[in-house]
Amino acid sequence: MRKIVKILKYIYNTVLTKIDPIAYAKAIGVNLGKNVKFYGMKPGMFSTEPWLITIGDNCYITANCQFVTHDGGTLILRKQVPDLEITAPISIGNDVYIGLNTTILPGTKVGNRCIIGACSLVNGEFPDNSVIAGVPARIIKTVDEYLEQAKKKSLHLGHLDAKEKEKALKKHFNIQQ
Repeated sequence: MRKIVKILKYIYNTVLTKIDPIAYAKAIGVNLGKNVKFYGMKPGMFSTEPWLITIGDNCYITANCQFVTHDGGTLILRKQVPDLEITAPISIGNDVYIGLNTTILPGTKVGNRCIIGACSLVNGEFPDNSVIAGVPARIIKTVDEYLEQAKKKSLHLGHLDAKEKEKALKKHFNIQQ
């Protein structure tokens, strides 16, 4: 019976992450600000202590990101130290973009107006206005520097709706369909 309940709960959570990722995150205890967007959420992305995770306003979290609030390595050491436990909150500021496949480790604090590059392993404290990337993640530039570079490369299509943008991109890259 327990196994059936567990399977049904998993199916329910999987469906809810697709239909209403905000409701799912709030239901498990994640502290969310306003205008948070998830792209490709899956159950389990918030570790076993989701209530230790705070995500600010206007944040964008892409597919396959993981928020890990504890250090599982302590499990093999509990024979020596039975009460060994390393768990810490994760705090994400306002106006933060988190790229694909990023892992955020226990105790991490990300400031406001930050961009985290894809596939980063984020651990520690990062100030406002930082572009963070790498394994381990480090500050690679300011968001102001990123903006200046992005303006030079821009196709100036960001204001278009999805259909108009697709049409404009196909025209720009000479794709016939």
